[in-house]
Amino acid sequence: MKISEVMSPEVRIADPDDTIQDAAQIMEENDVGFLPVGEDDRLVGMITDRDIALRAVAKGKDPHTTLVRDVMTTKVLYCYDSDDVEAAADNMAELRVRRLPIVNADKRLVGVVSIGDIAFLHSAATAGKTLEGVCTPGGTRFLS
Repeated sequence: MKISEVMSPEVRIADPDDTIQDAAQIMEENDVGFLPVGEDDRLVGMITDRDIALRAVAKGKDPHTTLVRDVMTTKVLYCYDSDDVEAAADNMAELRVRRLPIVNADKRLVGVVSIGDIAFLHSAATAGKTLEGVCTPGGTRFLS
């Protein structure tokens, strides 16, 4: 099964010049904890509820004036829509992330996949293996 069959194709994108309050409101409206960040038709980062909490709120930054670009994760991790679910899940476990943007062959954003998508639409066992990799202590950590 291809990752395109389990991804969520409806994706909201944050602008790096949005405030973190704007990003948090988009997350609340869409019941998500992650937004890809795009600028000039390119993915330039990702912002999570965790980024907002740890890199802004915990440091006393004003959510009305702090920009997404100031707290986002700039390392863009992704997989292709043609990847197999198992390969994408293994990649997520290795990278220690719970969700990934999905791009097409032209590297245009076409969706997002989460461990929950994999569990619900593909296999709980595959999702469990991925979650185990994400939650195992040690190794390189990536904000997700």
